[in-house]
Amino acid sequence: GDLHSRGPGLHSLMEVSPTITPARKLLYLAGFFLILFVLVESTGLRSRLSPQEIRTLFWDYHWWGVGLFCLAFSAGNLLYIPGWIFLVGAVFALGKEWGGLVTLTAGVVSSIVSYGIIRGIGGDALRSLNHRWADRVFAHLDDRPVLSVALLRLMFQTLPILNYALALANVRFRHYLLGTVLGLPTPIFLYCYFFEIVFKQVLDHFP
Repeated sequence: GDLHSRGPGLHSLMEVSPTITPARKLLYLAGFFLILFVLVESTGLRSRLSPQEIRTLFWDYHWWGVGLFCLAFSAGNLLYIPGWIFLVGAVFALGKEWGGLVTLTAGVVSSIVSYGIIRGIGGDALRSLNHRWADRVFAHLDDRPVLSVALLRLMFQTLPILNYALALANVRFRHYLLGTVLGLPTPIFLYCYFFEIVFKQVLDHFP
């Protein structure tokens, strides 16, 4: 007989299987962050992470420290640990030029990691919002995705909520990556160039 007489086809199975609603995806995402929060608070990781610890990471592990720095930056970004902690530690360990370059690399890696995890769990849940303001935002993103991401990076750098929003708004990965690579260097360069001014209060307490 034909294929349909042998049992339900793939199309039928897909119709029977329940679809995960955007609200449920966001619920899963909230659960993911709740688990992360509990782990971080129970281990005391947030309180132990400081520019001094980041500097020691490079001193103890040398070039291997760059990879560990990228991992720490990625984890810290997911956990809402301020990015300046990593920048200050890197600059004190490697100097302004290399510290800035390593921080830029880690910022791009961190943005990729956040995009993969958030998109994997939450999909494009924000696209389900039926609000006028959301439609306007998505229209700008769809018209000029690379420019929009670059400008957002220029203003907010690797702000975690920005990573989450861009991933959940169904921005294509290539647009997300290119916009990030174009937008991140300028603010990081400025932070390094005016390092003593921007981070004066931190430097006063830095051994």
